[in-house]
Amino acid sequence: MHYMVAGEFIGVLRKTTINMKNWIFLILVLLLAACSNQQANNKKQPGKSDTTIRISVDESFEPVMTEEVKVFESAYPDTKVVVEYKPEAECLRDLEKDSTKIVIISRELNREETKYYDGKIGYKPEFAQMAKDAIAVVVNNQATDSSFSLNDLKQLLTGKGNSKLKVAIDGNTATSTVRYLKDSLLAGAAFGKNVTGAKNSQDLINYISTTPSAIGFVGISWITNPQNTEQEQAIAKLKMALIECKNCEPGTFARPSQQTITFNQYPLVRGLYYVLKENYPGLGSRFVEFLSTERGQLIFRRALLVPTKINFTRRRII
Repeated sequence: MHYMVAGEFIGVLRKTTINMKNWIFLILVLLLAACSNQQANNKKQPGKSDTTIRISVDESFEPVMTEEVKVFESAYPDTKVVVEYKPEAECLRDLEKDSTKIVIISRELNREETKYYDGKIGYKPEFAQMAKDAIAVVVNNQATDSSFSLNDLKQLLTGKGNSKLKVAIDGNTATSTVRYLKDSLLAGAAFGKNVTGAKNSQDLINYISTTPSAIGFVGISWITNPQNTEQEQAIAKLKMALIECKNCEPGTFARPSQQTITFNQYPLVRGLYYVLKENYPGLGSRFVEFLSTERGQLIFRRALLVPTKINFTRRRII
């Protein structure tokens, strides 16, 4: 009887030892998994050095995005946003660089581009519209004609219109304005030989302000949100032309404004989009979040763009 108890005790002890080995093995597996997850999280989480971000912005949005960056850096003094303003196509090429985390352009990525970047960087970039922008048609203050139908604009851009008017755009190729006019207004047709490409939007404004017979196409924020005295003086010498109104009574013309953009009346409207190349909650995500907040959206509104993340329409209080 005594030996049977001892034998049973030894058997139980052996089982207990085996069970303990299993538990030890399980605990080791869990510890290794936790360490692995922690290392992965450390790679994904931004460290203290994540205080500077490089972004590329479509040059036609420079005035309003300069204000956005200024206010963001003021709100987060430990951060620095390094911005390069350039044509839209160059912004998209910058997205392939490791150093560029965000691009601001006038359209969303198409399916082929999304697939390409997915293969290039291993994930699909995030993108969305932040605001609606318009292309303003500007003429010199001394111009006798400042009202144009859409057909008038098509004729001017293809070289078949008023030969006395000198047509200027913000570049010959690769800019968002050039792409928009070709795709949306000319349906892919080429510009006429009468069309001159300015170096950039500021150069275009200066050209129109000193050339009474010129007409130009420029992003609205360059007209409504001047960045310096020189630019403001140049803008004072030109005016926005009236363009044939969409969804209006025949014979109605309109200038770009928040109302005509919101109600789809002004015909030359495009979006302002961000493309974020960051798959962790870093500084790029924080900047995009800022653009979506009330403060960021109000800056778009103050520049006479139409915010699309927050609706600022007036509400009636009884």
